[in-house]
Amino acid sequence: MAVVGDLRILLRLRDFRRLLAVRLISQGADGVYQLALATYVVFSPEKQASPGAIASAMAVLLLPYSLVGPFAGVLLDRWPRRQVFLYGNLLRAALASLTAVLMLSDVPDWLFYASALCVTAVNRFVLAGLSAALPRVVDADRLVLANSLSPTAGTLAATLGGGLAFVIRLVASDSDAAVVLCGAALYLCAALASLRMARELLGPDPDLVQPRLATALAGTARGLRAGVRHLTQRPAAARALAAMTVLRFCYGALTVMVLMLCRYAWTSTEADGLALLGLAVGISGAGFFVAAVVTPAAVGRFGPGGWIVTCAATAALLEPALGLPFEPAPLLVAAFLLGLTTQGAKIATDTVVQSSVDDGFRGRVFSIYDVLFNVAFVGAAGVAALMLPPDGRSVPLVLVVALLYAAVAGGMTRFGAQ
Repeated sequence: MAVVGDLRILLRLRDFRRLLAVRLISQGADGVYQLALATYVVFSPEKQASPGAIASAMAVLLLPYSLVGPFAGVLLDRWPRRQVFLYGNLLRAALASLTAVLMLSDVPDWLFYASALCVTAVNRFVLAGLSAALPRVVDADRLVLANSLSPTAGTLAATLGGGLAFVIRLVASDSDAAVVLCGAALYLCAALASLRMARELLGPDPDLVQPRLATALAGTARGLRAGVRHLTQRPAAARALAAMTVLRFCYGALTVMVLMLCRYAWTSTEADGLALLGLAVGISGAGFFVAAVVTPAAVGRFGPGGWIVTCAATAALLEPALGLPFEPAPLLVAAFLLGLTTQGAKIATDTVVQSSVDDGFRGRVFSIYDVLFNVAFVGAAGVAALMLPPDGRSVPLVLVVALLYAAVAGGMTRFGAQ
């Protein structure tokens, strides 16, 4: 197969392999850490989670990053990105260790959330840098393939990290703190892995680097305005980002619904609910993997915009058919299909943005991209909190999400995304 041959060529690229290793270890640590947070906040026996409580937790963890994100983008376009991966992962290792200490201590919830927020903020910073650095280690002809392999492999690593966390939790007598410490160790490994790459390899270009923090922060507002203006001058990238934001909203709303179904409707114990949620996440991860395999050929046939339309239209048709019974089996099938379509659309969007945006602006644009992701997911959680009953069964929510998928397909068809 041509895809297999291209993958072999891609993996022969030493610098790509090293950047991929940083992503895999880092996102594997994310999976461990996030699973520990989920079990601590939602599935602990002493906590009675509601859609509103889940939405509040997501807002605490994600929304403040919308303020940090623009600063991160400007710095990503000025600081050596290798150093971002090194110091960012070292910082996350320290903060994750602090989170473990807080879990074992009798401290107010806000202090725990503040620690988790800091890890999440640095996490988004690192992920934006990984996407911005990718064109520096592969040629333009293989950028679509690299976007298929790299982010999707990272998502699978996060899924495997969640599985590792589940095993550690069983071995360590349901200790979420032990799981978080494992995540801290993996963050440290990611920092060490980044040292295998040269400091200047990942850009930005030396004449754009401004190492003085005060200088970089003083230009944040101007840099952000320039990034937005640069994006508006590239309508294909702007349309793809808008479409992906709506798709992220849909995925977030359905995630909260499935979480509540696993917690209250389908199981009678917290352990069974967590196991079922883990199965759903794993099946969705399989959809991400299939998306990585089929998207390069699909983009070659339909174009990036056409593939986004195909993914959104498929989700619009299948999501209500599989979701409305509110039974585990069809919703697990839906988890696979939505994982495939969401990741397929994201790969196409990443490619459009990377191909359309100049290197000196990629950090800012991908930071804006991450902010949109966070706002969309938190907004979805808020809407779900208003629409979901305690057991998670909501026909209106399923129908609204289907209409949003259809709107994305129709809008991208109407206005084009090439």
